[in-house]
Order: sequence, then structure tokens, then C-alpha cells
Amino acid sequence: MKIKLLGFLCLLLIQQLHAQTLTDGLMMSKKNLCTGFVYSTDSWKNYWEGSVKRDNLNIGTITTNSAIWMGSYGLTDKINLIAMVPYVSTNSTGPTLHPMQGVQDLTLGGKYKLLNAALGSSSISAFAGASFSIPLTNYTPDYLPLSIGLSSKTLAIRGTANYTLRKSWYAGISGAYVFRSNITLDRPSYYTDDQLFLTNEVAMPNQFQLVGSIGYKKSNWQAEANYNQQNTLGGGDIRRQDMPFASNRMNYSKLGVLGMYYLPKPKGLAARVSASYTIEGRNVGQSTTYTAGLLYTIQFKRETQTN
Repeated sequence: MKIKLLGFLCLLLIQQLHAQTLTDGLMMSKKNLCTGFVYSTDSWKNYWEGSVKRDNLNIGTITTNSAIWMGSYGLTDKINLIAMVPYVSTNSTGPTLHPMQGVQDLTLGGKYKLLNAALGSSSISAFAGASFSIPLTNYTPDYLPLSIGLSSKTLAIRGTANYTLRKSWYAGISGAYVFRSNITLDRPSYYTDDQLFLTNEVAMPNQFQLVGSIGYKKSNWQAEANYNQQNTLGGGDIRRQDMPFASNRMNYSKLGVLGMYYLPKPKGLAARVSASYTIEGRNVGQSTTYTAGLLYTIQFKRETQTN
């Protein structure tokens, strides 16, 4: 029997950018735009087939590369609008799978500052956010782990809290419930979770996502350690020696680090690097991810000069 694989592909969600995004305690000022590109590479050899950790010589190492455009705009000092579009390519060192590439999903989101209260030398802030994603191309979700996405429309509702000490040390936590639409396959039936379905429509279980961070920022640099968790609220496991399926229960826990430096010239340009590692999972790969990018802040509002 030809052994096939499990698959987790690192779908770079907006929570992973950590710079004026839905999950952090930062806000763009009114009429300021932060935009730029982030490049990410994610690879894994070992994976969890259900709860069983294994490898697969027929697929070797799976690598996912992503070039992501992102933008965050301050509509007001309390409302930020966020957008993201990734171009994704996947590849395998094994002889049995064909690489794929293409534009993935458009993500549009917003964040509203609910609270910003001073507590002596510290402060606490709270945010509410929502985001929506939709596939931009007709890619197939039925070729995991080399599919570039899952082809499901999503709606995420998020709450975030952030604590800052002496304007330098900070800690934050952010949680989201993600609604996912059904998807359609290019075949009349499929088998998953010990059931045969005589339809091409697949119900995608919803998800819960959690992000925790602790870090230090001062002057023109920032350093952070973070934790990311995803729990799929339903779905089956990968069958032994079978391919993964789009509606599988894909759970993971990741630890990561982040560094950001605002260059002295040109003003507004920042360099960002990060890394993360999957420490626990179910039906996902034990992946290592590295990202690097440049972000530039544009001020559309001139500062008022006083004599």
C-alpha cells in the first residue's frame, strides 16, 4: 500500500503578525497606515496522526512558503481597519506529492478600543475585534498537506486584553471564536470520521483560538515571547495510512518569539523577525516557522505646529 500522509499546513492567520493586528494591544493613530510584506517559511517532517506521532518517508519534509501583504489603518484613534493577503507555495521532498502555489484568502478585520485605564505607573486596555476571510482563487482544499488553504469562508469574533507596566513591560491575552462555512469538493462523495458521505459538500467545524504574549518595548525596539493555541470544535482524525481531510480536527499549541526594530532612517520603517515551534498537536505537523519582513508607517495627517 502506498503510504500517504497527514497534513498540517501553516496557514498564516492574522494573529501571527503581531504588529498592529487583532491580537495585540497596539493601535494605529488616526489617519496612519502601517503596511508592508512579511515572508514566512514553515517546515515539518514529523506529524500527529490523530494523537499518534509519526513520520512518513513517502512525503519526506513538507515546506510551506508564504509572502504576505498586510495593512493596518487608523480610521480613528479607537478604530483600526486591518487587511491581509498571502501568496502561498507548498512543496514536499518525497516522490509522491505535487507542489502547489497561488493566492490564498483575503482577510479583512477591525479592532475597537473599549477601555484604556491608567493604574499608577501601569495601564490596562481592552479591545473587541472581528475579521472575515474569503478565498480569492479557486484552489482545491482536497489535496492536503499541499493544498494552499482550506477554501472556507470564516468569521472570527475576538476579545483582547493588555496590561502595560511603566510603558515598557507588557502582557496580553486574546481569544477568538471562528465560524467556518461549508466547502465543496470536486468529487461526489467522501469518507471521514468513520462515515461515508454521498455529497460533495463538507461541513467545517468551528474553531477556538487563543494567543498569549509577554514582552518589552522601549524606544525603537520590541521583544516578545508568545503562545498560540488552536482547537477545532469537532471533526475526525486522520485514518491510519490515509491522507488528511479538510474537516479533520486540527489542534496545536505553539511557542514563539518576536523581535521588531524601527530603523532611524527612513522614518517609519520597521524590520520584523519571528520564530515559532509546535510543541503539541493533533492531525498537524510538528512545524518550525520563521518569518521576516519590513513594515512602513505612513502619516496622512500633518502635525499641527504651534508658535
